[in-house]
Amino acid sequence: MRAVGLITEYNPFHNGHLHHLRESLKQADAEVSVAVMSGHFLQRGEPALVDKWRRTEMALRAGVDVVVELPFAFACQSAPYFARGAVQCLNALGGVKSLCFGSEAGELKPLQRCAELLQQRQGELAIGIAAQLRQGVHYADARAALVAKLSGDDQMTTLLQTPNNILALEYLQALRDTGSAMQSLTIPRLGAGYHEFAATGSIASATGIRQRLAEGQSVAEFLPAACVDSLQQTLTNKLTADANSLHQLLLGQIFRGRDDLQKVYQVEDGLDRRLADAAPESNGWEDLVDRIKVRQLTRTRVQRILCYVLNAVPSAVMADAIEAGPLYLHLLGCSDRGRRFLSSSRKQRSLPLIANFSRVYATLKRFHGPESGRLKLALAMLEIDLRATRNYTLLLPGWAGGNRNRDFFQEVLSD
Repeated sequence: MRAVGLITEYNPFHNGHLHHLRESLKQADAEVSVAVMSGHFLQRGEPALVDKWRRTEMALRAGVDVVVELPFAFACQSAPYFARGAVQCLNALGGVKSLCFGSEAGELKPLQRCAELLQQRQGELAIGIAAQLRQGVHYADARAALVAKLSGDDQMTTLLQTPNNILALEYLQALRDTGSAMQSLTIPRLGAGYHEFAATGSIASATGIRQRLAEGQSVAEFLPAACVDSLQQTLTNKLTADANSLHQLLLGQIFRGRDDLQKVYQVEDGLDRRLADAAPESNGWEDLVDRIKVRQLTRTRVQRILCYVLNAVPSAVMADAIEAGPLYLHLLGCSDRGRRFLSSSRKQRSLPLIANFSRVYATLKRFHGPESGRLKLALAMLEIDLRATRNYTLLLPGWAGGNRNRDFFQEVLSD
């Protein structure tokens, strides 16, 4: 069975995602779609609108065949680590012949030229970008300007200034760096840009949809019909992440003191003091981010750091996780076709696929070896994922009770 890989957040699943799914299957001449999807905390440092199982349900209803979770260590990360972790998941799953991603460029050749330049001139770029950062220039702006200067091609600047192109370049580099056999494919991003509120026909960005929901507007026209009821039920039951709860939980973590903060990933260079000073007078999530943000720290990076603080993510574990890559795969859901694909590609798999968490510890021990360093790291990465799920339940105003270790009790979803 020929499969195409998709790297996603589905926050929430909308008509643009449906277009991506259908075009990817068509371009890849594939029968099966495999999505690697972020869990409860996302690449830009925010909790997902709805939990990972509801987003999986929406994806399956829309026609995705397999949904595998991208572990927290890679999901809530800057673009290079996000892309590399997701590509490594697809590589490890086995049987996925291609990766198809959306881009503003809409064609591979200019993206490939830019990715090649980034690789060939990485030494010069690193030195030049570091100098620009010291002057307060943001990383993305510094890189775009230097690439344009080195290449003499203004189109390169354009490629490096739009979010989907930036991720596309990271996917191409991750495919190369991991020695992936997957073919790269891209389709033009359809309709509204990532940050745009305005819709184009029945296409609105995930950001625009979330803004509409926050304002009490209907978003049904922007979602596949099969997904509308699922999202509406979640909204009715108040099972969407609440910013006030997020702020309160963060205050509790920050108030534990600077000694604890200094152990958290990326809380460095005196940032623990800045967090401790900002928290007592902050009036909400947005205000807390505003008080912490400085010239050298983008808003997105501050948000990611706060997610690390919330989930007590240790620096030592993250450094080792980034070096090792994912050490297990968590199956969130699959269709009947997806189940047949997983069965047929089982011998090509290079990491354990966890469907039942009641046996997760025994499975990891058997795969990585008892007392091995990789087992220790896998368990540490797993604990971060489990903690993220528990903490996410605390953000839900309509949480009806039950065991917050949902990963152990939630069955694999089917279509």
